[in-house]
Amino acid sequence: MARDRIDFYDRRVQETAERIAREFRSASLDGADSDAAWAQVKLHYIGLLIDHRQPECAETFFNSVSVKILHSAYFSNRFIFVRPVMSTEHIDADPPSYRSYYPLQQGLRHALIDVVLDFGFQRRFADFRRDLRHVLAAFRRRFPRPFQLEANHQIQVLSCPFFRNQTAYVVGRIVNGVQTYPFVVAVKHDAAGKLYLDALLMDEQDLAILFSANRAYFLVDMEVPSAYVGFLRAIMPDKTAAELYTMVGLQKAGKNLFYRDFLHHLSHSRDKFIVAPGIKGLVMTVFTLPSYPYVFKVIKDKIAASKDTDRARVKQKYTLVKHHDRVGRMTDILEYSDVAFPRDRFSDALLKELLEVVPSLVEVSAERVVVRHLYIERRMTPLNLFLEKADDAQRAHAIREYGNALKDLAAVNIFAGDLLFKNFGVTRFGRVVFYDYDEIEYLTDCKFRRIPPPPPGYDDMSNDVWYPVGPLDVFPEEFETFLLTDPKTRECFLYYHRDLLDAAWWQGVQQELRSGKPVEVLSYSAAARLPRPAAAGAGGAAAP
Repeated sequence: MARDRIDFYDRRVQETAERIAREFRSASLDGADSDAAWAQVKLHYIGLLIDHRQPECAETFFNSVSVKILHSAYFSNRFIFVRPVMSTEHIDADPPSYRSYYPLQQGLRHALIDVVLDFGFQRRFADFRRDLRHVLAAFRRRFPRPFQLEANHQIQVLSCPFFRNQTAYVVGRIVNGVQTYPFVVAVKHDAAGKLYLDALLMDEQDLAILFSANRAYFLVDMEVPSAYVGFLRAIMPDKTAAELYTMVGLQKAGKNLFYRDFLHHLSHSRDKFIVAPGIKGLVMTVFTLPSYPYVFKVIKDKIAASKDTDRARVKQKYTLVKHHDRVGRMTDILEYSDVAFPRDRFSDALLKELLEVVPSLVEVSAERVVVRHLYIERRMTPLNLFLEKADDAQRAHAIREYGNALKDLAAVNIFAGDLLFKNFGVTRFGRVVFYDYDEIEYLTDCKFRRIPPPPPGYDDMSNDVWYPVGPLDVFPEEFETFLLTDPKTRECFLYYHRDLLDAAWWQGVQQELRSGKPVEVLSYSAAARLPRPAAAGAGGAAAP
């Protein structure tokens, strides 16, 4: 279903572009003669956006179809929507995008009951009174008495839940005077199919992790996306509109907004693009703009012989990640084609490297550098660099997170392949995230093995192995040799994650995956969960 959601947009774009080519073959819609015709097309399209509930999505669709028809030289505001022409301010749905409840009038308990009733969940709750008691207790712990209620005190809740995997999320905020307190309630169903409230999230870090770009997109039924994004930005001001559009499943609109933000940053900065610091990759060349928190990755023309891959297979790996549940452990990727950068913003060293390693994908003129294909990811501190400067507590936390990342990925059938620390990053909240996908594999496709004992008389100094090795064979006991060369790092890893060095652990995960039992790595911490009877089950593994 997730794959269908992501691919649906591209299929509609392709269908539209083909229909235009078929039905308007006689019209000149590409090249120098098309200027007047295309300007009229855009002008007519703008007229159709009046009173449209999703003009930003309609503009994005226009751009997506246009770039399949136009030459890159025509990617300007005259022919496509580089800047929005329709405001999304104060567009709202009928009924409105969020509902308001007033505890001063009806009491907090009755207000929360109305919140749940108004969603009209079809399934019954296993024990709603119990859940309500726990939510009330959690709210009161967050707002200990005496808590002065102002005249405008209210609870505002978005009208549609956010769905992801096996959980629905009720998103809202508490307004009291000039203060606003965001909250999210996670709703799950038990083994009997009945609903229960599993968690209450109110801390900034919990909300940031839930809405992280390192997770799969939510499914949200929105008539007016801009109203939902505006609500979310009010409770998470550190998130950009581009990030939030992506989070609510409108990744193409988010991608369009991201590029607008990028152009805005370019026009308001003066630093130059440089080769990204750190260990150079064998598959990608990476560059960055120091004042901009992202990196730009381009697949090399000639990939090192030690990497048994090519450009097509690397792109397949990145497509796999885009369609997969990233469980907060794989950074989101933005894929672009024909990106034009100002020539004078490139350092000489970067331009020299690009022309040496990706000449087929770079076109240089006096005014611009066009990169034919690239990926954009949020910049993070590489784990290997983080460990070089970490104190004992930071090292222990990072290594525990590193192992947790491998286990979370394994739970959703992902094996990172290249486990070197340089391929993992540390986020601002101290979470470890994987970001180098060229060797990624489905866990169930791998063959996890123990190294057999050497035959009698084997020379320990020989470089030859005494056992056959297939392309998808993995020997977990070798992880210790090439990963844990630092004694302190080794000690931390063995304390928290010794099981990852045992082939039997990986084989056990494979058996669970092949059993068909639904698996969900929860998007929130155990501390945010509400009490549950032990017999009810955990309902999923909590994010560490």
